[in-house]
Amino acid sequence: MGVRRYEELQCWQLARALKKEAYALIDRFPAKRDSNFCDQLRASARSAPSNIAEGFGRFRPAEFAHFLQIAKASLVETHNHLQDGLDLGYLSEQEWAVLKSLTERSIAATTKLIVYLRGGDGSRFK
Repeated sequence: MGVRRYEELQCWQLARALKKEAYALIDRFPAKRDSNFCDQLRASARSAPSNIAEGFGRFRPAEFAHFLQIAKASLVETHNHLQDGLDLGYLSEQEWAVLKSLTERSIAATTKLIVYLRGGDGSRFK
């Protein structure tokens, strides 16, 4: 029995967890005062689970894989914004380590699904 809803996908669950952590970060000081940082982090973190869900609603594996690639790029962007937050002192090294791990797990799960949809070796839908 396969996945029936996008909420069952591990990559979506991890991306959603990352989004929630990003929302918590931008809702507190000192990050809260940096509207540009907050806007960029919010947008990239929101994009990943949204694109996974949208891709799931497509009927062809190649279309789903395309939306997963967009989600993966948003996860990488989120990783970069979180690293900026560390550099700016908006989060501690310990918080960064947790968020970095969550981001990397999200990227890995999304990549695995892309490879699966492309036939295992990534060459089927090139």
